[in-house]
Amino acid sequence: MSWIPVLPEFGLGCDPILGFVTAQGESLGPIVEQVDLLEKITDDIVGSLSGEGSFLASFPHREKSLVYAGGITAIWYGLAVGLAVAGLIMLAMMH
Repeated sequence: MSWIPVLPEFGLGCDPILGFVTAQGESLGPIVEQVDLLEKITDDIVGSLSGEGSFLASFPHREKSLVYAGGITAIWYGLAVGLAVAGLIMLAMMH
């Protein structure tokens, strides 16, 4: 791999492929690959908040699964909270 010397007295050079100034002989290539992977994952998480589309690692043709899962979860929590409130009202009426 070739390096372009930037500050040779400090051992700094520019990686011409990635365009980063680092210590000569050390490449930021693996770090850039990990950052790219993390960007894909965070875009996937943010995209899942809308309910449209599908997850990065999901099977094809499951675009509506987030909408259905969100609806079922909302119904379940609505039922649980509703029954808890009704139970508290019944307890309050008994005394």
